[in-house]
Amino acid sequence: MIRPFLAAVDTLSRIAAVIAALLLFAAMLVTCEMIFLRYVFRSPTIWQTDFVIFAATAAVFLGAPYVLQTRGHVGVDVIEIMTPPPVRHALGLAGAAFGLLFCIAMSIASLIFFHEAYVNEWRTSTVAAIVLWVPLLPLPIGFVLLSLQYVAEILRRIGGTYGDAV
Repeated sequence: MIRPFLAAVDTLSRIAAVIAALLLFAAMLVTCEMIFLRYVFRSPTIWQTDFVIFAATAAVFLGAPYVLQTRGHVGVDVIEIMTPPPVRHALGLAGAAFGLLFCIAMSIASLIFFHEAYVNEWRTSTVAAIVLWVPLLPLPIGFVLLSLQYVAEILRRIGGTYGDAV
């Protein structure tokens, strides 16, 4: 029962990472297009700045579960390395538990924020007046996926298969 859950969470994290990479690539292309329009044709840009900001932000939130899965985050582990294995194991579990609690709280908060933006039809204050629920959607999705990845990390640490995550 645990192996299929871990495999499903890892697959969802990889899919979100691919989407994040595509969003970053799209943001890069739109930035180049925006620069070209402004400096070659002296043409104003309307939607490009909003798109680049929202796409890059979405990429951060959607890519976070994969970063956790692959342990690609930057960490200061000097104290952890100096401790004996049982303490190191307890520190890892405590860190994962606190990370999970934070991500659950952020999942709830971002879902509430997304719902308010959707129900009240909030829009950006820019000329493009983009509906805000669209760029806000990656926040709850990213935090829910990150919460699931923390659950998977905790299960791996408890089961002793932490090195098998990737």
